[in-house]
Amino acid sequence: MKHPFGSNVIMTIPFRTGIQRAVFSLLASALSLGLCLADDTPAASSSSEELAEWKRQAVERAHTLRTIKWSPVADGIPIGNGFYEKGVEYTGLPYSSVKNLGRYIGFDIYVKTFLAAVENPDSVLYTRTLEGRTSNAEAFYGTVCSAYTSYAYQCGIWQMSWYHGPTHSKGVDLVEPDTAQDAQVGDIIFRPSAPNSGSHVQLVTKVFEDEDGTVTHVQVDESTRPLAKTTKFTAADFDEFLNTRGRELYRLNDLNAWRQDNRAESLRFPNYAEDTQTPTINRVLLLDLGDWVSYKKGEPVRFNVLDKDDQGVEALVIKREEQLVERIPVTGKGVIERLLETCGNYTAYCEMSGGSRSQACQFSVCDVAFSLPPDGVPVNGSWDIKFQSDNMDVVIIYFRCGEGRKRQRSLFVTDEDRKQGKITIPDDVIRETNEAEVWVIGENKYGRLKETTFFTPQQ
Repeated sequence: MKHPFGSNVIMTIPFRTGIQRAVFSLLASALSLGLCLADDTPAASSSSEELAEWKRQAVERAHTLRTIKWSPVADGIPIGNGFYEKGVEYTGLPYSSVKNLGRYIGFDIYVKTFLAAVENPDSVLYTRTLEGRTSNAEAFYGTVCSAYTSYAYQCGIWQMSWYHGPTHSKGVDLVEPDTAQDAQVGDIIFRPSAPNSGSHVQLVTKVFEDEDGTVTHVQVDESTRPLAKTTKFTAADFDEFLNTRGRELYRLNDLNAWRQDNRAESLRFPNYAEDTQTPTINRVLLLDLGDWVSYKKGEPVRFNVLDKDDQGVEALVIKREEQLVERIPVTGKGVIERLLETCGNYTAYCEMSGGSRSQACQFSVCDVAFSLPPDGVPVNGSWDIKFQSDNMDVVIIYFRCGEGRKRQRSLFVTDEDRKQGKITIPDDVIRETNEAEVWVIGENKYGRLKETTFFTPQQ
């Protein structure tokens, strides 16, 4: 069942239990605010401004995440105090601040991995929830506002929302005055945190002008609960929107100065070429993590024999690097679980009745580990993190530190670091004795794994 209002009026999307909405009253409220249904075409702007190619690409990438269509095959994908409803077609990626516990769509997994997981009622989307384990998260796969904009602007890892502006980053300016008449495609809207809500970022994706060059509408894309969405404001309502909740309008003028070393070009993810392709989802066999995905060594792999077209399945075949690992006779549909202890790249397929083979699932088994200095992490001076990996390259060391762990720092691992099995942390990363956290992130062609720990620096 396709939702009649698409992704542009998200208040009417059906959800079970506590977040049912009153459709007509909310639509009336939206209309009274002057909000319009958004233009769903990927073109960047109808203004006369010349748009830089990197901004045009950013808008296209945001459009990719906002227009993904998916339909749950079962109830159970959590959102808020309810869940996305079986059989309803949703548009836009789901919201979930998965942090180190789940996986960010686009950064940790392909879009197609998420789509494959949607089609498997035994996948982590239906069987695992992050609710209660970390703030602002429910689904195991998802995205958030800062990951959405960072993906659009080709970062290797997300920039936290408050790092989008000139207070923390170079190559970006505060737009003054900040009205619809001054807005440009590619601008970022920042809203600071409040007592009952966190900070938020949005992306201006279209600016509409009349024949006299006067801006009439501004379109804004964002990742928000429950789905990535777009909103088309009239000029007057855009001005009012900017003038509430302390919002600021930022303009990137130098992409590389803003990203610094945080560039996707040197990494395998995000992979825009893969994410813009239409995948063929396996109808016979899927994994609990979907397909085209990495497993942590020691994590069981659950193979769900679905046989959606009732062709008949005789055996499940698992191979590592084209070498047979196991052939498992199958008498019907259902889940088969295996613990694969050897790291490597795997395929799994079904032998069908009549001698044919099903499409193969592709996945890897990997390991990432690290250690901090045995005598503790110093507040002053440089220090080393030692790391090791199997079937995966360690690529990023990510810190959240300072008061409330609101200061972020990403270090990008070089080939020489990997050869040495360690990276030296500069003395300006850790400055306080507040509790900090570090993530060691590895990746291969099937995605990323994150190993994390908390620590208290020592004087």
